Amino acid sequence: MHIPIVPSVVRLIYPSGVRWNMKDKFHSEREGKKHMYITFDDGPVPEITPLVLNILSEFNAKATFFCVGDNVRKYPELYNRVIHEGHATGNHTYSHLNGFKVDDSNYINDIERCNTLINSTLFRPPFGRIRFSQIKELRKRYDIILWSVLTGDYNRNLSKEKVLEYAIKYSSNGSIVVFHDSIKAGERMLYALPKTLEHFGKLGFSFDRIE
Repeated sequence: MHIPIVPSVVRLIYPSGVRWNMKDKFHSEREGKKHMYITFDDGPVPEITPLVLNILSEFNAKATFFCVGDNVRKYPELYNRVIHEGHATGNHTYSHLNGFKVDDSNYINDIERCNTLINSTLFRPPFGRIRFSQIKELRKRYDIILWSVLTGDYNRNLSKEKVLEYAIKYSSNGSIVVFHDSIKAGERMLYALPKTLEHFGKLGFSFDRIE
C-alpha cells in the first residue's frame, strides 16, 4: 500500500535537521503568497529528464533535482542543463544507497563522492531511509530534505490517474512534492506533472526551488 503523506507521529520521532515542508521557513517572509516545491529524485537520465525540463519551462516553474552521482557522471551535459535552466540540485548519494542496509561509514563516503560532482548542501536519502546516526553526522553540513507528499509515480501498481490524485489532494502551501525523473516512473510522472502544475498554477501558486 502506498502512503502519500508521512504520519505526523513518524515526523515527530525524527531528530531536528530533517525538513518535511517549507511552511515554517518561508511563511513569515511570504505572507499571503502560495508556494510549492516540486522535487525530482534519481536522475538525470536522457530518456526522461529533458522532457521534465521542457514541462517545467512551459509552466515557468523551478524545481529541485536530487541527483544520483553516477548519473551525473554519465550525463554531465544533462546535469549542466538542469543548472543552466535555473533549477536547484541536491545530493541523492552516488550509488542510490539505502541507509538502512549499509554501515554509516560507507553511506557517508558515498554521499561525499556524490558531492564532488554536485557540490550541494541539500541531501535526500534514497527511499527516505536513513538512520538517526547518519542524520546526526550529515546535518552538520547538509540540509536533509524529505517530503510532504510522495506521489508514488515510481509504483507500477498505481495508475497515472492515482498519482495525479495524490499530488493534488495532499499538496498545499509550502509542500515539498516528490516526483521521479526516472525511466521507471516516466509514464506516470509525465502524465501527472503538467496537470499538477496547471492545477496549482490556476490557484495562484508559484513553483520554487529549495534553497
